[in-house]
Amino acid sequence: MTYAVETFDLSRKFGSFTAVDKLNLEVGRGEVCGFLGPNGAGKSTAIRMLCGILKPSSGKAEVLGFDVEQESEKIKARIGYMSQKFSLYNDLSVRENLDFYAGIYSIPARERSRRIEEMMALAGIKGEEKVLVASLSPGFKQRLALGCAILARPALIFLDEPTSGVSPTARRQFFNIIQEMAAGGVTVIVSTHFMDEAERCDKIAFFNQGRLLALDSPDQLVQDLPGCLVRLDLPDPFRQISFLETLPFVQECSFHGPSLHLLLTGSDCIEDLQRITGSEPVRLTPNLEDIFINLLHRQGKERRELS
Repeated sequence: MTYAVETFDLSRKFGSFTAVDKLNLEVGRGEVCGFLGPNGAGKSTAIRMLCGILKPSSGKAEVLGFDVEQESEKIKARIGYMSQKFSLYNDLSVRENLDFYAGIYSIPARERSRRIEEMMALAGIKGEEKVLVASLSPGFKQRLALGCAILARPALIFLDEPTSGVSPTARRQFFNIIQEMAAGGVTVIVSTHFMDEAERCDKIAFFNQGRLLALDSPDQLVQDLPGCLVRLDLPDPFRQISFLETLPFVQECSFHGPSLHLLLTGSDCIEDLQRITGSEPVRLTPNLEDIFINLLHRQGKERRELS
């Protein structure tokens, strides 16, 4: 496979703080890769390095075949970038904002009108040309920002927390556009906090404390979860979680609303758990939240063993 993004022990430090720690990442052309993790996990710093905005402290990366440190200007000319705080001009209309960004991207005048019409159709904002941005809903502003970011028809687009603060319906519509772009051969890297968005990506990169914990398809990540996941409903679960974690066949235990999710060493332990607790465990199909909890648990265990 030809990779749109490839990194080799890519790291970034700010003083004594390591924001990204030896990142090794491969994203194929035409893939949608979701960067998933909590605030401060290193997602935005990684994106800024891959965009050529921020120099690595060590390691290297290639984006569209160009070195991020030596050829950052070539990268910037070939990518689109949209942040959570993408700059739109509220006192200009939708069309005027698109015209402004077409000028920034040096799109020739003879192509500009056709390109703007194309982007408005793709972003689902056709018919809103004369509307002032200040009066648009958050969802429409988000789609307009995407339209501005892809005016130059980039081969790769970075979307850094693009759906924060908009409705679930707007988020779904936005991801429909992303998947349509990927179907046309555009590579998309999108950072998100939302598990439902991550599930729609071809590949997920789980980040925590600057480290890449896993990189794979959602289906493969679920298949790779070691053990058997069950839900257990108990009275006063908070008081019982410490005891459950001492059981030899319980790998981890976490709260999910009023219930507990337990990762057991195998399905043959379900009867033992029922006998000990007096409550019938319900076997579950893991979701991405369960996968992330397991990855955090494994990361914590590895660090304790090293210390």
